[in-house]
Amino acid sequence: MGAIALGAIFRLWDLDLKPLWMDEVTTAIFSLGKNFHDLPLDRVIPLNQVEQIFRFQPGVSCAQIAANLANQSTHPPLFFCIMYSWLEWLHPLGTEWVEKLRSFPMLCGIGTILAIYAVNRLAFSPTSGIMAGLVMAISPFAVYLSQEARHYTLPMLLITLSLWGLIQIQQDIFQRSKIRFWVWLLWAIINITGLYVHYFFAIAFIAEIVTLLLLIYRYQSQLDFPKKQRILLILSFYIGGIIISFIPWLSLIFNHFRGSETNWLPPAHDLSPLYQTLMDWVLMLVIFPVENQPLAMTIFSGTIMIVFSLWVGWLTFTNLKFSRSGDTTYSLAIFTLLSFTICILCQFFIIAYFLGKDITAIPRYNFVYYPSFCALIGAGLERIRNTKKIIFLLVGILSCSCVVTNLAFEKPFAPEQVAQKMNLDPKIPVMIVGTYDNNQDISLGLSFALALEKLRSHDVNSPSDVDRLALLRKDSNLTLFEQNLRKISLPSLSQHLSQHLSQLNLWIVAPGLLKRDFELQLKFNPNTTCYIDHSQHYRIGIPYQLYRCIQK
Repeated sequence: MGAIALGAIFRLWDLDLKPLWMDEVTTAIFSLGKNFHDLPLDRVIPLNQVEQIFRFQPGVSCAQIAANLANQSTHPPLFFCIMYSWLEWLHPLGTEWVEKLRSFPMLCGIGTILAIYAVNRLAFSPTSGIMAGLVMAISPFAVYLSQEARHYTLPMLLITLSLWGLIQIQQDIFQRSKIRFWVWLLWAIINITGLYVHYFFAIAFIAEIVTLLLLIYRYQSQLDFPKKQRILLILSFYIGGIIISFIPWLSLIFNHFRGSETNWLPPAHDLSPLYQTLMDWVLMLVIFPVENQPLAMTIFSGTIMIVFSLWVGWLTFTNLKFSRSGDTTYSLAIFTLLSFTICILCQFFIIAYFLGKDITAIPRYNFVYYPSFCALIGAGLERIRNTKKIIFLLVGILSCSCVVTNLAFEKPFAPEQVAQKMNLDPKIPVMIVGTYDNNQDISLGLSFALALEKLRSHDVNSPSDVDRLALLRKDSNLTLFEQNLRKISLPSLSQHLSQHLSQLNLWIVAPGLLKRDFELQLKFNPNTTCYIDHSQHYRIGIPYQLYRCIQK
């Protein structure tokens, strides 16, 4: 209970502190019963009306949400259907809508603490279960995922439950010499559910199948031929049932994999997947401020993180290697968890090197094998001295504190920092013009707008009532700059400038545009000119540039 309470505190702490980033905006759109066609695109809207986009839309069925995802996203539907039902139960969302949006993933994160306790209790001992629960509770990686309005903690919970089922099956086969069909059925239901929650669950499913086959091969001396044949037949039956249950969505997987939304994943370079994986292991255990910090702070924090991780790794390795020698239950559990983890890592490397999409570069995707990683660490630290456990606990608490206070695991594309730069002159009206070529660009522009609106609305000196936002489609027949120039010259914007404002800070967010492509000045009408401010050009994967507009 102590681990659950500690984990709940960190996952609830300032749940709405960090701004929504691009992917969370996408989650919000689909989870609220909307799609990208419902958004106010290709026109100018008041910035203070952006939050109205994120109002709950009642009366939407799961089938409609699934259709939205099939046409406009690259994800299976179940998580979003559950989120819609959850938000419907919390409706009206009010001003706390961001916290409510993140509350369901947060609860799944808490549930995973209890689930990993059950895994290690079954595989090793109650003490090992408590230690694994503690590792999960104070893991900065797990806390980070639990505070994301994304579908990572739900599949992580399901993977943990599926591991519990795998351990049950393994013990039934090799220790109890029996087959309990309800265990296999429960394991199959969990896997079917997981496949409809996240495509990456398939990686865990494959790893479980391979692990069972390896167990049968390695310990075949404990099985007579009829029993082995029966087990393989049952395994084939359940694998077939799981695959057949996913056929209704199977045809969409290939379209989603080829979709432009996955083209942003980088290809693997040399040994980059290997050292990225090693660094991800560090982040699962400890994180201190290293992002956007002075060099000295980055070096100091990074050194402590690496030293601590090596220390935990050595403790885990030595204890797993030498503990309970000759204990069949223990060795079977270690083999099962190691095989599951290694198989997933092999699939990650195959995807990176042979499919050209380096998913090891994205730390959050490690949720697929984090439960088995956590279980192994918990088992390895079970028998260490209390003083070492206290050190581990203190470092974990400090790491989680860095996460929840936004000193670590900062949001991608840094919407908070972007908003602060865009608000450099609080007394001057602001307009954001974002161009979009796909739905990700739209979500990115909305994330910046939400963060900026929050800053402007809380500043009494800001003329927030005249701030504006425009998300405008690119035209493939024009150059990137001409696309922006044509779009931001919309009559509504020109009229707004001429009738209401004497000056305006115009920020152009233009994915794909190079710095040299931004024109020196933009002219909306004979009386209104916008001059580029070369000192206010930034790039965080995408460029954004300030123009200072003056009305004569």
